[in-house]
Amino acid sequence: MKVLVTGGGGFLGEAIVDQLLARGDEVRSLARGDYPNLRAKGVEVMRGDLADAEVVSAAVEGCEEVYHVAARAGVWGPYEAYYQANVVGTENIIAACRAHNIPRLIFTSSPSVVYGDAPLEGVDESVPYPASYLTAYPETKAMAEKAVLAANSDALKTVSLRPHLIWGPGDNHLVPRIIDRARRGKLKRVGDGKALVDSVYVEDAARAHLLAAEALATHGKPAGKPYFITQDEPVAVGELIDKILVSGGLEPLKAQVPAGVAYAVGWAMETAYKALGKREEPLMTRFLAKQLSTAHYFDISAAREDFGYVPQRTIDEGMVELGAWIRKAGI
Repeated sequence: MKVLVTGGGGFLGEAIVDQLLARGDEVRSLARGDYPNLRAKGVEVMRGDLADAEVVSAAVEGCEEVYHVAARAGVWGPYEAYYQANVVGTENIIAACRAHNIPRLIFTSSPSVVYGDAPLEGVDESVPYPASYLTAYPETKAMAEKAVLAANSDALKTVSLRPHLIWGPGDNHLVPRIIDRARRGKLKRVGDGKALVDSVYVEDAARAHLLAAEALATHGKPAGKPYFITQDEPVAVGELIDKILVSGGLEPLKAQVPAGVAYAVGWAMETAYKALGKREEPLMTRFLAKQLSTAHYFDISAAREDFGYVPQRTIDEGMVELGAWIRKAGI
């Protein structure tokens, strides 16, 4: 098939691209930046903003399947920037899929769409969206997910996947940030570090997307539904961070800050940054403090039953590969 992957140069996006190429698909990528590494793989690279409907329409035209992976991520920033990228961009993707008779749209969401500030312990997809959010990213991703699921029809089958804390070789976000902050002495355990959290290895997260798309094309069971995607191996958040640090050749964390103090610091820093008009991300935010101190792990039985998703690696197996990549990349 000819397939469009938005954000094909990103961490998850490129993993999806590689798996599509491996099965013989012709792949086009749409992203704001230029990615010569994708061109070297034979990918058609298009540059543009998701908020530009004409650019999105041109990217979708001629394709048979769309993986909408691109998004503005992060825990800080102006609401409008998140809204344009995540909501308007997704609305443009949906409109273009309809205009060009695309039969399947696979959307990359996040478990953050159902996270307010309370723990999520072994919940499944029946858990409701919260009444409010602590930051713009989960709020706008929730709006985008709702639009994608509402767009499901016989003509355009849609599905929303919620991979949680994606990590692995090639990570340009989570792992480098953890290692950099630890090296600078800016990383502390929030609370006791015992809250259980889920994560997912990047190759498994990508494979889940292809499995969901295949199920849409055959029996259609995932159509119009969201799915949590994890390694199905909840671990204490402190343990997960320590595993990443050890993979990077660093010592496990010893410094600790009470969860309530971290939340108060996050609130104070957000207030100060807004007052000063700062655009860079604060060292701590309310959302980050909650994510690091409350449980959030999920029941993935629906993904297993509806499209056969089963993680192919354990966390420890993935950490071996991550460590090798960190050493090779010089992170």
